[in-house]
Amino acid sequence: MNETLSVVHLGPTPYREGLALQAAAALARAAARAPDRLLYPDHPPVLTIGRSPSAGSVVASPEALRQAGIEVFEVARGGDVTWHGPGQLVGYLICDLDQRGRDLHRFLRDIEQGLIDTLAGWGIEAGREAGRTGVWSNGEKIASIGIAVRRWVSYHGFALNVAPDLRFFDLIHPCGLHGIQMTSVAKRLGNEAPTLAAARDAVAEAIAGALGYPSWVREEAPEVRRTLTEEPGTIVPGSHAA
Repeated sequence: MNETLSVVHLGPTPYREGLALQAAAALARAAARAPDRLLYPDHPPVLTIGRSPSAGSVVASPEALRQAGIEVFEVARGGDVTWHGPGQLVGYLICDLDQRGRDLHRFLRDIEQGLIDTLAGWGIEAGREAGRTGVWSNGEKIASIGIAVRRWVSYHGFALNVAPDLRFFDLIHPCGLHGIQMTSVAKRLGNEAPTLAAARDAVAEAIAGALGYPSWVREEAPEVRRTLTEEPGTIVPGSHAA
């Protein structure tokens, strides 16, 4: 790898808009009109269901979700159901996998390693669990990963629990796994937990290193949003509200 990873903090981003932006970014990358990117959106509370849902993964009733103002989206990434919202660091990786031997398994393991390295830098011991994509700490899940690929460009990405309200995970069986507990950086570190802004930089540094980029740079969100909204064909098949 000899490219630089471009990192963009999109700021407040409704989930539907986030889908369109990452779809446009993936199309631009496939056409060599854009670099590999890590997009950081700040989503309102939302449930997303991947391509492999299991029965009963959403515990809350549709009425309860509507009353709480939580939308539900079926999306094209791998995996089951997860929650996104305030206090969680969501990162969409728009990367050309042609340059990585089209090895999605290795790509997933490298993302996990970047998050594990980030947590280690904060003094949190974390690792993998056999057969379960994501990152775990002391038997509890602290980060979820779900990737989709279009024309060998990745989209969707990871969600690291920095300081969310963990009660939102009571609405679901996270990733379709019954009986697991979710944790967060704040739960582990208390007042010593990093801010989301600090977490964005730490994760960008570690993810860039784990994926083999020599460096990473910031892009300004207004310019990126402008170029992506001008990109034709921004709809990802199979991604819709439910």
